[in-house]
Amino acid sequence: MVCVTITALDFERCYRAVSTRDSRFDGQFFTAVRTTGIYCRPSCPAITPKRANVSFLPTAAAAQQAGYRACRRCLPDAAPGSPLWNTRADLAARAMRLIGDGVVERAGVPGLAATLGYSQRQLTRVLTTELGAGPLALARAHRAHTARLLIQTTAMPMSDIAFAAGFASIRQFNDTVREVFAVSPTTMRLEAQRARTGAPARPAPSGSGSLTLRLPYREPLDRAWLEWFLSAHVVPGMELWEDRAYTRNLRTPHGHATARLSFQRDHVRADLSLHDMRDLAPTVTRLRHLLDLDADPVGIDEALGVGPTAHGGSPKRPREQAAEYLPDAGAGSPPESEALTEIDPVDVGRPSFTPGIRVPGCVDGAELLLRTMIGQQISVAAAATHTARLVEALGERVDGPIPLLFPTPEVIAERGADILTGPARRIRSITAAAEALASGELALHQGRTAADLRRDLLALDGVGPWTADYVTMRLLADPDVLLGTDLVVRRGASLLGIDLTDTARWVPWRSYLSMHLWKTALTSRATPSVVPALATTKGSVES
Repeated sequence: MVCVTITALDFERCYRAVSTRDSRFDGQFFTAVRTTGIYCRPSCPAITPKRANVSFLPTAAAAQQAGYRACRRCLPDAAPGSPLWNTRADLAARAMRLIGDGVVERAGVPGLAATLGYSQRQLTRVLTTELGAGPLALARAHRAHTARLLIQTTAMPMSDIAFAAGFASIRQFNDTVREVFAVSPTTMRLEAQRARTGAPARPAPSGSGSLTLRLPYREPLDRAWLEWFLSAHVVPGMELWEDRAYTRNLRTPHGHATARLSFQRDHVRADLSLHDMRDLAPTVTRLRHLLDLDADPVGIDEALGVGPTAHGGSPKRPREQAAEYLPDAGAGSPPESEALTEIDPVDVGRPSFTPGIRVPGCVDGAELLLRTMIGQQISVAAAATHTARLVEALGERVDGPIPLLFPTPEVIAERGADILTGPARRIRSITAAAEALASGELALHQGRTAADLRRDLLALDGVGPWTADYVTMRLLADPDVLLGTDLVVRRGASLLGIDLTDTARWVPWRSYLSMHLWKTALTSRATPSVVPALATTKGSVES
């Protein structure tokens, strides 16, 4: 995998990436130039600095801590996030996930430390050693990024932006923007307005809580897979798939938001409507997590043996592949037995993996667990029907194009048994899980280790290995979860002659292998009589 370590950046490897302007490394490390006092992303189009004048740092916060300001040409803070925070499960990586979700702004460093189970002193020492900056400096870098987004893309007053970005005062906001970007907030906005002159028309910015953002990602991206996954799992009332765009409501720390996501040639367009602008940063973080946009697909594909010429085919650029494989989703959700049949037919016994596949994440851990439990041992369509009934009866109504939010665990624990249908044991299991979430007995957040989370999930009645693995994989973006008991994954492995008891060569990317096998089974035309059953059966038999 083309990835650098956190604590020991390889100078030669980093300099080679900067010399070739390799965008795959954007977000994985930052280039600090002593002679100019700025820091850049590796793919910055500026002239490559001399070797003697550069150093490489693991985070933007480390560069800011060392006195460097952000390059206004390449905007290093706008690069995709580092894939290391998902591939590593150590304290530093787990802390970065929570900092990105805004925990420091909401609960301070004491709250971050308590969530991770460490003292403030120990947490600060580890982060400073590993990442070059402590938790306050890391959170400050995130606030600066949020401030830049709001300054450049909205007409909000600067005083509102200061508090929406998480700053404690307007003075702190002004000082930080000047220090990080070397311009005042007003100048930054004027420069952004001048840069847009003559550019294609964009939605008019406003201060109403609505804005449009570009979510960057590393290419290639298997758009077809993500579009199918999102459209096939839509729950009416809280989600919508229309005109090849996915729209949903989601709970945020200070209220709720509505997000409309559509895949463009080099980014994901996100149209956001926020009840409280303070939730911008965590909302963006959760949407990126949902689509796995911080992954390093080239490194993953190399490890899994995926490539355009792997099976004798002619090489294609990633964008050409994405366009060719894009399914005709139409205006509604296609049946799962048909949604992917036009993408890539599979010859029995011959692997046919698509470059750039992603592992879908989630925007809410409690919702993920409860929806997964509702869908156990039934078709995806039936699961959507059951979940829609629950949302209609217990969901909170909000203004906007979609009327409902997924119910809170507290409401499901209290009234879920009156709405849910099916086996009595499953209903009891779902309401018991909701009660555990509501009481705080079960904590679902990205700061947990995979082993601890899986143990706690398995302790719940009605949660077996498949559910525990599936939730762990999607909640933590864990790259190495093999869904070996999943019926569809097993069918895909059978079609390709892969022994699921011997997958060590694919460590630590077995979550991505599971997605490839899942897609293989769903797209296979070799045995059409069994595809509908495979495509609509989710999970495996669990006690």
